[in-house]
Amino acid sequence: MFRVTFFAFIMLLTSCTKAQDISIELFAQGFNSPVELSHAGDQRVFVVEQNGKIKILNSDGSVNSLPFLDLSDLVSTGGERGLLGLAFAPDYPETGRFYVNYTDVDGNSVIARYHVSSDPDIADTAAEILLTYEQPFTNHNGGSLHFGDDGYLWISTGDGGSGGDPFGNGQNTEVLLGKLLRIDVSGESYAIPSDNPFVEGSAPEIWAYGLRNPWKFSFDRETGELLIADVGQNQYEEVNREPANAAGLNYGWRCYEGNNPYNTTGCGSPDDMIFPIAVYSHTNGRCSITGGYVYRGNKFYNLVGKYIFGDYCSGEIGWIDQDNNLEFVLNTGINLTSFGQDAEGELYVLGSGKVYKIKGLEMGIGQVEKDKISVYPNPVRDFLTLETDIPINRVSVYSVDGKLLKNFNQPKSNRIDFSNFPSGIYIIKVISGNLIKSIKVTRE
Repeated sequence: MFRVTFFAFIMLLTSCTKAQDISIELFAQGFNSPVELSHAGDQRVFVVEQNGKIKILNSDGSVNSLPFLDLSDLVSTGGERGLLGLAFAPDYPETGRFYVNYTDVDGNSVIARYHVSSDPDIADTAAEILLTYEQPFTNHNGGSLHFGDDGYLWISTGDGGSGGDPFGNGQNTEVLLGKLLRIDVSGESYAIPSDNPFVEGSAPEIWAYGLRNPWKFSFDRETGELLIADVGQNQYEEVNREPANAAGLNYGWRCYEGNNPYNTTGCGSPDDMIFPIAVYSHTNGRCSITGGYVYRGNKFYNLVGKYIFGDYCSGEIGWIDQDNNLEFVLNTGINLTSFGQDAEGELYVLGSGKVYKIKGLEMGIGQVEKDKISVYPNPVRDFLTLETDIPINRVSVYSVDGKLLKNFNQPKSNRIDFSNFPSGIYIIKVISGNLIKSIKVTRE
């Protein structure tokens, strides 16, 4: 009896310790089935409701009374249908272009482009339909949209629904279902990037295939790597990691669910497929993975480099570290529908009509003062020197809109070569042990 009680105490203690390492804080509420959160490079975030509305959530937690865009009349909702994805173009401040992914009243998936109006908080309702593809069933629509560092629009599509991918869409490169698509939307319509792997045949929009229902995917804003959370069939949920610029990868569905054979009839060699970096089973009430982001913010040192995700059914938040170890670290008690990232790289989680901020461990003020870091000269011409008594692990240089430009790992003599950067304003992120510090630098 003592041994059982003692074991339970140790498990409780471990759970409490992890919960103290990561927590959520209510930021805003009153949303109708929020399924996505995105940003346009400023202090606002945009919350996508499945019923067709996009609402602006301000930095103080207030929600604008008028929606940014209302597509309720165009969208079919219910189950896994609805307005599912939102992405702002990298040049949004200049062009006002943004893109949505929704299922229309006939159940087809639609990728459309919109523009902001003269009012920055209201979009123009005129649409340009770029791409439409049929959905044979009502579920497995994918729906996530993101721009990569290459400037192209990436789109996740589900295998079309029903059970077990009966039509074999995941492995069929002649259809867009069960895929990751990559298109060039810089023109009036869309074009196929010349380095897409299936340009000479099949469906040229395809970048990767063999996916079941990649409800959420994201880019690591520091490394450019792609993280795909693929919802499983009956037993396993999985996360795939794709190196930047790795084209034509086959993630195995319907041949494999996670690392396990599912239906290998007609399948090629497993040596030609990419298996997940992490898998978890349908135990403890878990049933459906909700993909998130690699944390690259500046506030919580213990989250840096970890991929933060959740399970819709169990309400647990988990993380995957840089060695691909998966661990569930917080039970929220919420049906987790989506994660989001703001312009600063801070993370949010959505569910049950609410938006929460994700928090980790912050450096104490005394520690930050002790481990002081300064730079000179600023403005800089050719070389920037970091003045500190502590070892520097990495220095990352970002543009003011948050795009990673270059990493310097363990820079020698704490000198950073700025000679190849054009004149302008930059943000450098300095990482040393548990300390993260961002500094604004001007290049003359």
